[in-house]
Amino acid sequence: MGVGRSATNLIKKTPMIDRIEAISSACANCAARTQADAPVTVGRRQFLSASLMAAAAAALAACAGGTDATAPASVNLTLKISDYPALANVGGVALVSASGSPLAVVRTNTSTFVALSRICPHQGTTVNQTTGGFLCPNHGARFDLNGTWTGGERTSNMRSYATQYDSAAGTLTIG
Repeated sequence: MGVGRSATNLIKKTPMIDRIEAISSACANCAARTQADAPVTVGRRQFLSASLMAAAAAALAACAGGTDATAPASVNLTLKISDYPALANVGGVALVSASGSPLAVVRTNTSTFVALSRICPHQGTTVNQTTGGFLCPNHGARFDLNGTWTGGERTSNMRSYATQYDSAAGTLTIG
């Protein structure tokens, strides 16, 4: 008789067990959703490590200069030298624009000129004219009147363009 009662009791408890399992399963699903929606916590070391890695990546990207990515590959411009009084003398610099790109024209000799893009090869900032050359206001890169890098933030030389001077016409063709 004892064995028969146990079997009967198990059968009667089965619907209850099913209900408990269903409730338990629903709670597990709810707990999983709550855990997935919970904010992610990051330890101090993880945060500092990730921050340093991001800063290092940004610094490496910034120092990858020398690509001249923003300076135009070529320009096509003709200037009348008499329109730029600074170009009357050797060492004179005229700041001009070709299709919206800032250029510097430097008279290096009585019959020779250098045309330079004023876009810094480091990160594309427009360089300013200074006594004896050019200076990037963003990173301090310095260039001489020929566009050669001379100091400050390490980068390549300024992009130069071919020039052709017609002394009879008093014109300079760049490009």
